[in-house]
Amino acid sequence: MDDDDLRERLDRLDLEREVRLLTGADAWSLHPEPAVGLRRLVVSDGPAGVRGERWDERDTAANVPSPTALAATWDVDRVERLGRLLAAEARRRGVDVLLAPTVNLHRTPYGGRHFECFSEDPLLTARIGVAYVRGLQEEGVGATVKHLVANDQESERFSADVRVGERVLREVYLAPFEAIVREGGAWAVMAAYNGVNGTTMTESPLQRDVLKGDWGFDGVVVSDWYAARSLAAAGDGLLDLVMPGPRGPWGDALVAAVRSGEVPGPAVDDKVLRVLRLAGRVGALEGVPGRDAAPWSAAEVGAELRATAAAGFVLARNEPVAAGADPLLPLERSRLRRVAVLGPNAVEARTLGGGSATVFPPYTVSPLAGLRAALGPDVEVGHARGGRSTHRLPPADLDLLRRPDGGRGVAVRFRDAEGAVLGTDEREAAAFTWLGSYGPGVPMDRVQAVELYTRVRAVEGGAHRIGVSGVGSFRVTVGGQVRLDTRIGLPPGADPVEGMMRPPQESVALELRAGEEVEVVVRHVPVPAGGVEGTDVESVTCQLNLAREADDAAELKQAVALARDADVAVVVVGTTEEVESEGFDRSSLALPGRQDELVRRVVAANPRTVVVVNSGAPALLPWAEEVPAVLLTWFPGQECGNALADVLLGAAEPGGRLPVTWPATEEGLPSPLPVDGTLRYDEGLLVGHRAYDRDGREPRFRFGSGLGYTTWEYLSAEGDATSVTVRLRNTGGRRGREVVQVYASRPDSALERPVRWLAGFAAAEADPGGEVAVTVDLPGRTYRHWDETGSRWATEAGVFRLHVGPSSGVLPLQLDVQVPG
Repeated sequence: MDDDDLRERLDRLDLEREVRLLTGADAWSLHPEPAVGLRRLVVSDGPAGVRGERWDERDTAANVPSPTALAATWDVDRVERLGRLLAAEARRRGVDVLLAPTVNLHRTPYGGRHFECFSEDPLLTARIGVAYVRGLQEEGVGATVKHLVANDQESERFSADVRVGERVLREVYLAPFEAIVREGGAWAVMAAYNGVNGTTMTESPLQRDVLKGDWGFDGVVVSDWYAARSLAAAGDGLLDLVMPGPRGPWGDALVAAVRSGEVPGPAVDDKVLRVLRLAGRVGALEGVPGRDAAPWSAAEVGAELRATAAAGFVLARNEPVAAGADPLLPLERSRLRRVAVLGPNAVEARTLGGGSATVFPPYTVSPLAGLRAALGPDVEVGHARGGRSTHRLPPADLDLLRRPDGGRGVAVRFRDAEGAVLGTDEREAAAFTWLGSYGPGVPMDRVQAVELYTRVRAVEGGAHRIGVSGVGSFRVTVGGQVRLDTRIGLPPGADPVEGMMRPPQESVALELRAGEEVEVVVRHVPVPAGGVEGTDVESVTCQLNLAREADDAAELKQAVALARDADVAVVVVGTTEEVESEGFDRSSLALPGRQDELVRRVVAANPRTVVVVNSGAPALLPWAEEVPAVLLTWFPGQECGNALADVLLGAAEPGGRLPVTWPATEEGLPSPLPVDGTLRYDEGLLVGHRAYDRDGREPRFRFGSGLGYTTWEYLSAEGDATSVTVRLRNTGGRRGREVVQVYASRPDSALERPVRWLAGFAAAEADPGGEVAVTVDLPGRTYRHWDETGSRWATEAGVFRLHVGPSSGVLPLQLDVQVPG
């Protein structure tokens, strides 16, 4: 495919047909155009899987570990391989372009979408992001790098104006995008909702001057969904594609603007050329062969996701229980007769975060199930929740629900304003989200009410609560009696995605006898969920919620009793969907509910306690020094429980190193909250571990840290400004993998700089007693800074110091290198 061919195709289109190609056909596709051989091109949300065009449990997709888990591997080869797996998933689901990876930074651990981004560090983010994009695109599926730029929080994300200096923007926040465009060759970039230094990103000259100009990007710049708000974004060198469609700010208005001279015609031609180039790259253009992604079997997918999850688990602490003993992990299987698996995430583990990262996996292995399968029938594995981590009612358990046709779940009816049935559906679900349409032939603008029909059969008698979640009017009838008749709304100014991921809910008490069966009917009249700058997001979320009334004190007591009688207690704690999700930021880093109390009471009852932290982002762990073993598992994907069993029992090493600093307290952390519409990045270059180095503060766990099941001695480091060769010895009792990290500093610099910054990393592997040499390449950008006066990259000539070790806080070796100007 060459540009001459694309331009010949472009010449076949009149202005109206060109402009039509620059707004989506619907929520997830672009218009076909037979005149140029363009078929329908499909995009899909990621990055923890490939959802496809439906938000539906009937349309399953492999759930890969979350981006924080991928970055925690510090393994570019593994992440590239995972990109190829995602490409195969995309082709299986008819998807051409994945809306991933998200390479915004972990500027603050309060960021609600933290789990969807790789790291607080621009270099680590860039290296992992390049690998992700290469894996996808080598298999012919486009990557969309998002969100350009400084979209590092959810609060007021549609309107916030981020104020950040040019040097900080270039060296920190733009750096991952630059690397992925230049080295990874990304085919698409998504412009963010927010503004930067006074201009909304869909209209920002950063697209023209930096992305397309300085970096030579030849792909498509697509708006975040509903982010394109005016004709101004259609200017020369700016936004190329408005999503979703078919409505938007361009259309006839852009045709008129070109004819009046307000928008240059060649600007539109360039946008269409970029769309056609993308189509050719993904095989959507007649006569231009695409690349077929190699298919993966279900067994191959499962094995890869299991190994990848374990490779991202970070063993943050591993101490002996008694003096002179070995560290608690790995557990000796032969000594286990009774194991207590405790905590609210032990049975309902979080494998992914809310929002764009949500997919419906074909299965999910819980920690409890994974350990039971691994230990077999000879080991008694007991479970107790130990109390709730949320006071939200969950969607009703499907085993309690029966549709009129006898299947599990709910029958759905869509009615118009006159009460006529426009469509029906039989769903094995109790929570529903519809985007753009209720299904084939059921447009959203014709549906007045959504009705759910089911029968609830109580397994256990006693006090229950039944309720609904969503935005609009609800009437709930139980056994022919109206039990709830209400109208529910979002708080003023709430993000519409909050209405999908944390929908407001109301409930009432319901007494049921064991075995009792009652008919339940829910009638929901939706209202618009809100939108961006007056544009309503076409989505409806509706849940039927049901659970037994809980007694947290009794559940906590039960967990402690199980722990006391066990050979080992595994406590799985973590965050919930109302804490970590797209659409809102976190207000606290504390684990929700009484989980801290659960950990402390369990370890007091049984000192042989492992705490597994199942969160996508840092949480406060005030008890960390009181327990012998702490394992951080992120949101690990559908193979969660199997990977956990592999690591706890020593079949696999916990391979992860921290891609983000875990704070000990909330003191001094950057805020995600704009003030009067403005969010100032006052910390400048000092993001994450760089701030701790400046302040001399110790976090809970250092950036780059993590333990394996062996130990290492760093022997020597030699090299120059371009690479460092490090020799190290495996001083432990089993083969292992070490991530060798190199940090740079500039003593007596004339510039403001971090105390140290990550310059490169590489992995070493060796058998017990073995020595190995590993070379860490250092990019030229390591020593450069952005000169704001000259608007260029520059180097301060002189001596730079390189620090070598296993984390940002343990750097036993160093050497000085001379760098010319």
